[in-house]
Amino acid sequence: MEGILARQVLVLNRCWQAVNVVGMKRAFSLLIQGHADVIHQEEGDFQLYDFNQWLDSSEYCEDNTRDYLHTVSHFIRLPKVIILKFFDRLPIKEVKFHRKNIFERDSFRCQYCGKAFKESELNLDHVIPRHHGGRTSWENVVASCINCNSRKADRLPHEAGMHLIRKPLKPKWRPFVAVAENKHRHRSWDYFLNPLQGR
Repeated sequence: MEGILARQVLVLNRCWQAVNVVGMKRAFSLLIQGHADVIHQEEGDFQLYDFNQWLDSSEYCEDNTRDYLHTVSHFIRLPKVIILKFFDRLPIKEVKFHRKNIFERDSFRCQYCGKAFKESELNLDHVIPRHHGGRTSWENVVASCINCNSRKADRLPHEAGMHLIRKPLKPKWRPFVAVAENKHRHRSWDYFLNPLQGR
């Protein structure tokens, strides 16, 4: 039972945008309270089920039993995706400014030579050095390899004969980066996390 309740469910707002991932216990709580419906794909079409409809449909479905929650009186299919009935916004979150997020924004590539490196082989570089008034900000800090970092030193890129492969910008918050990279996520999530690929 504990293993089943630890499974994750993708949550959409009522505009069908992914906004969260919750455990099975929380998902069932939202369904029972009438705050959400189950989205289930059948023969290429998406069907919505409130909790009672989902309960009824579970009785007539011959699915793998590990995809069920067994109660005293029911077998209930485990939902993979639920949609909130009343929430239509996207959560607002700031991406924290720190080393790992800069490397992720820059795809672990040196922003001068363009080559990919392991995290341990990258440094942070102030494009406009601090002694030139450069700020420690998303727009002025980039990933750079040890060779390029040493070559540039405390100079401006053009003074070192170097150019950025792209302008550094503050990244937009990407919901579910961890989910998108999680190999255990359910394939039915792909349609909502990568809508262009799923359609």
